[in-house]
Amino acid sequence: MSLALTAAVDERDLDLELEVGDGEVVALLGPNGAGKSTVLALVAGLLRPDRGRITLAGRTLTDVGAGHTRTFVAPHARRIALLAQDPLLFPHLDVTDNVAFGPRSRGRSRADAARTAATWLDRVGATELADRRPAQLSGGQAQRVAIARALAAEPDLLLLDEPMAALDVAVAPALRQMLKRVLSGQSALVVTHDVLDALLLADRVYVLDGGRVVETGPSRHVLAQPRSAFAARVAGLNLVAGRWREGSVHSSSGLRVAGLAVGEKPAEGAWVAAIFRPASVGVFREPPGGSPRNALPVTVTDLEPRGDLIRVHGVDLMADVTPQAVADLGLAPGDRVLFSVKATDVTVYTS
Repeated sequence: MSLALTAAVDERDLDLELEVGDGEVVALLGPNGAGKSTVLALVAGLLRPDRGRITLAGRTLTDVGAGHTRTFVAPHARRIALLAQDPLLFPHLDVTDNVAFGPRSRGRSRADAARTAATWLDRVGATELADRRPAQLSGGQAQRVAIARALAAEPDLLLLDEPMAALDVAVAPALRQMLKRVLSGQSALVVTHDVLDALLLADRVYVLDGGRVVETGPSRHVLAQPRSAFAARVAGLNLVAGRWREGSVHSSSGLRVAGLAVGEKPAEGAWVAAIFRPASVGVFREPPGGSPRNALPVTVTDLEPRGDLIRVHGVDLMADVTPQAVADLGLAPGDRVLFSVKATDVTVYTS
């Protein structure tokens, strides 16, 4: 195992465990304030936990608390590279010297460090930028150089904090594909809010909420069958969790949702989750007629344009409808409506 972390920070109400395997990319998902940045700070050595142990590639980096060895390795000696939203390139150095900084700081000769820099600039598609200063780079170019600089230092672990957040939407797809390529075989921990980052870059995800791990597993599985409200939101799905009774999911808030169970039928009273896509949801003022449907009372909180559709947000649920439907219903935040979805469009699985 490359990284193993068990840590508690009392002031931030964080108490969790996580692991990153050798050559594995793991994503951290969660709402603002969930503890994602705190985890990165703990791993990087920028924050000391009240209790905990962090090991990386067989070395103990942190071991503090009652009965522990009181080990705390300084950030610069951890063999960890942290890549933030801001590339933080050295403004007085050209691109080659920026990338060569890591190898040089480890005692490599200037010529050897320059060769390493050239190799990594080629791998991130930035060879033509070698002689430029950071002020001459676009945001996407600077981020490519920052990635090359981080990997040229040959870290045991790469930490990435929202690597696409500050980039143009036109630039992000190409950078994401490049990251996927260069991270192959590299142990990395990625904080992101973007479902594409989690799906394309990460082998596994941890979903954090309130300083705790509330869900973990392979990226595609978690985002296809989320068990937490945040993971469902990231995946663009509605989720209703509750007890399975008489062929329906009964939530603690009073919702009742019928659906099709995945695999074996859940046992009566079992805790289950129902998921369905916003595009499968209709919005009505009165209970709809026709075939039997789930009718879920919702208070509209927001109307969000999304291409040719409008996403109608409730507190916990979403529906994608046409602008004409919004106009016909005269929808506005604060309205009480019914979200309606066919049971055949709802997937139920054991939570």
